[in-house]
Amino acid sequence: MGKIICVANQKGGVGKTTTAVNLGASIASFKRSTLVVDMDPQGNTTSGLGIDRHVLQKTVYHALISFCPMEDVILATASDYLSVAPSNADLIGAEMELMDTDSREQHLKSSLSTVLNRYSYILIDCPPSLGLLTLNALTAAHSILIPIQCEFYAMEGVGQLLKTISRVRQSLNPSLTIEGFLLTMFDARNKLSHQVANEIYNYFKEEVFHTVIPRNVRLSEAPSFGQPILLYDFTSKGCQSYLSLAREIINNGGK
Repeated sequence: MGKIICVANQKGGVGKTTTAVNLGASIASFKRSTLVVDMDPQGNTTSGLGIDRHVLQKTVYHALISFCPMEDVILATASDYLSVAPSNADLIGAEMELMDTDSREQHLKSSLSTVLNRYSYILIDCPPSLGLLTLNALTAAHSILIPIQCEFYAMEGVGQLLKTISRVRQSLNPSLTIEGFLLTMFDARNKLSHQVANEIYNYFKEEVFHTVIPRNVRLSEAPSFGQPILLYDFTSKGCQSYLSLAREIINNGGK
């Protein structure tokens, strides 16, 4: 059975989508079948994996609202072993529509259960909020990966996210664990980056991944070409960092 990892932090601009796309591609490069689920209406994960979100006939929205089989939503990508459940602006309306449904936090979990055995890893990219879409992701997941950028206000919102995780454990998903805190946008030349990193290490200790994702120009360029960094520039520091993170997660998971 596959492991479902939710990539979440309600603070925007911390590297959630970058992580979902590039970690997914990196895990897949180790020949582990991987699915990335785009739960953000912006659809940046979808386009970052080379899918034109404007011409999609079926998306995560249809799996959540119309009970369309998830297998009919999933698309192949240019990377071997990597698939995506795409999203677009249709997903904006999903939260309102889910409000009036039974077991509204369970729709994604139910949908993914039909394909779980096909994948070693399923990564869910969440929107920058703690709304019903993110709650669906937290309810479906086995663990949560929390990106934190090495900049001012890095810890802003993390406390609220941890409270949400605690409430989800109490009522919706008792087995939800923290996969780890991931330091992103680290600039080795910047004193502030080191200060923030030390603060996070001191606070979360062993829950912080050993791998640190650097601020990297090639990493920020790759989405405009619809490619994960693995295909765009394998030699870049950003690519090597996500490969290192993939190894760390695979080794921790024993898959």
